[in-house]
Amino acid sequence: MGITGMIHIVTMVFSLIVLILSSSTVGHDYFQFTQQYQPAVCYFNPTPCKDPPDKLFTVHGLWPSNLNGPHPENCTNATVNSQRITNIQAQLKIIWPNVLDRTNHVGFWNKQWIKHGSCGNPPIMNDTHYFQTVINMYITQKQNISGILSKAKIEPVGGKRPLVDIENAIRKSINNKKPKFKCQMKNKVTKLVEISLCSDGSLTQFINCPRPFLPGSPYLCPSDIDY
Repeated sequence: MGITGMIHIVTMVFSLIVLILSSSTVGHDYFQFTQQYQPAVCYFNPTPCKDPPDKLFTVHGLWPSNLNGPHPENCTNATVNSQRITNIQAQLKIIWPNVLDRTNHVGFWNKQWIKHGSCGNPPIMNDTHYFQTVINMYITQKQNISGILSKAKIEPVGGKRPLVDIENAIRKSINNKKPKFKCQMKNKVTKLVEISLCSDGSLTQFINCPRPFLPGSPYLCPSDIDY
């Protein structure tokens, strides 16, 4: 075999290694299904939301996560094929809006797919499956935080409420598993910004959310919060 042949083989082997290392199949231990409370998102954003927020928890993202170390991110640079999600965009705009800029929902979905969804294989197969999975979780499987709280007679009236009341209401809907709460403070006002429901790595059963925010974290929620 000549020099040219050897170079060709080495090049092919190197290309195969790069392909394997860049594969979207990466390790993850569980999923966080994170929903954000629109008024709080707008309150803490440095620039005002372009449209008035709804008093609802809507989807932030479905995030493959690890028990230890960094969470997997950016497993592809392939953008969302908007043609393939045409039939579900109407549903996505309702449950997964770009709260900060409602003229650019696709941009928000694209960011979530590239950063998080692309790392969810298995069980997430592609971008279309990622978005359809979220629709099923939020609507069909009734993992809708606002709906869960409303069913428990907990409505967003803007007053102080014990966090444990919110936690207990959610636990009743997810097999008594512990959700994850994220709060933020501005001008001495603390608001509940996000709630995550956690499932195992195959999205088949709820689990207690690992890695809660610890004392000292700026995202730790107090015992009473505004909702």
